[in-house]
Amino acid sequence: MFDIGFAELLLIGVVGLLVVGPEQLPGAVRTVLAWVNRFRRSFDQIRTEVRRELHNDEIMQKLKIESQQLERQVRDTTESVEREIEALSNEASESLQPASTDPTPAPPSASPAEADATEAGNNGAPTKTA
Repeated sequence: MFDIGFAELLLIGVVGLLVVGPEQLPGAVRTVLAWVNRFRRSFDQIRTEVRRELHNDEIMQKLKIESQQLERQVRDTTESVEREIEALSNEASESLQPASTDPTPAPPSASPAEADATEAGNNGAPTKTA
């Protein structure tokens, strides 16, 4: 933090001894150290709080991004499921509708020989061909 060497500490000690006096120097040193420790604790608390806030902001941003991705996935899945349901309902409604719109059943198909006899006017009697 501070770049103080032994020479600087010795100079501060000598000046303190001259200014404060030898009897009050230990009390003054304790007071200065108490203030320095309070300053350090306050600074550490501020640093910790700032780190916590920055970390919380990062987490909130990550959560927001992940929630948006999850929303997109849910929306896409919902749309695909709705399309599948619609396609299945269309297929089901088509299979329930009758094949022809004529309600009368079609007559059974006759063989070609019977069709010729009917056209000739034999009232459906088969004709003998030699």
